[in-house]
Amino acid sequence: MNKNMIKGMIVFATIAEKGSMSAAAQQLNLSSSAVSQQVTKLEMDMGISLFHRNTRNLTLTEAGSLFYENCRKVIAIVESTEQKLNNLKGIPSGELKIAAPIGFGGGLLSEPFNYLLAAHPQISLNLLLQDGPIDIVNDGIDLAICIGPLSDSNLIARHLADWRMLLCASPNYLPMHKNLSHPTELAELNRIYHTYAKGDILTHAFSQECFELTSQRISVNNMQALIQLTLDGLGFAALPEPEVHKYLESGQLVTLLPEWSLNTYSVYSVTSARDKQPAKVKEALNALSQYFNQADFHQAYHVNLSHQKDGVIDNVTNILPIKTKKKSHHLDVGHAS
Repeated sequence: MNKNMIKGMIVFATIAEKGSMSAAAQQLNLSSSAVSQQVTKLEMDMGISLFHRNTRNLTLTEAGSLFYENCRKVIAIVESTEQKLNNLKGIPSGELKIAAPIGFGGGLLSEPFNYLLAAHPQISLNLLLQDGPIDIVNDGIDLAICIGPLSDSNLIARHLADWRMLLCASPNYLPMHKNLSHPTELAELNRIYHTYAKGDILTHAFSQECFELTSQRISVNNMQALIQLTLDGLGFAALPEPEVHKYLESGQLVTLLPEWSLNTYSVYSVTSARDKQPAKVKEALNALSQYFNQADFHQAYHVNLSHQKDGVIDNVTNILPIKTKKKSHHLDVGHAS
């Protein structure tokens, strides 16, 4: 069996699984015409039609179903053999497909990826940025950077970092509300909310009173858009510190209710539960782990607060609490967002 036949089988199996040539082309990073040519050549070589074709979709013929079952077996053998050979050589190589939330495309991953590519010239990187659920296995993703908590026994998550969420607004947005004293006053403001985020709970630094933010005026499914809307003065939002610290330092954003802290933002690297990961994935995991362990994403924003104790009001300086970093660990994960 030659290399072209294997390639044709991979194209054919992907079309059968995705249900269309265009979806298969996108999955395989090929043009639609290249995918169509592969199918045409396979059918000519086999001397039989593999698909029923109509204007809406493709379905397998009886011969196509039989061929698909055997294709999957052959492809699995080839992939397993290739992985074993790569592991035996111990040389990280091939395309590394990594998925991450859109916010990570703003420079947060440049340093670890720069190190990874410089150290391993035979690795190529395919970075997919999107907010919302993804399917690691069916989308052929080697590694995903996800926000927890997560749950799926078929995947493995490794803890990378805990980031603070900060309640932020532009100083030009209703400046009279800069000195809010209680979260109930936020009801008068526009809250900008991430579609996939879970409930934001504020906890008071002294009294430990909790307050859940429920009202919202604007919802958006993209973190970069959420940050930009906040910068543009459309309202306030809970934003991850590493993605906005430069705006806080420059004064383009300010924190609201600094004596109240939000729940943390846990970051994980997630892989499929294979017995042995390819060398390229192991090296990517190591690069990410080392970077997140060494990087200091926390900035201290000092704020003068008034704290009443035994009837006496004391002026104190508060530094927003930073959650202690946990060690890397494995746990069950689900959809990554």
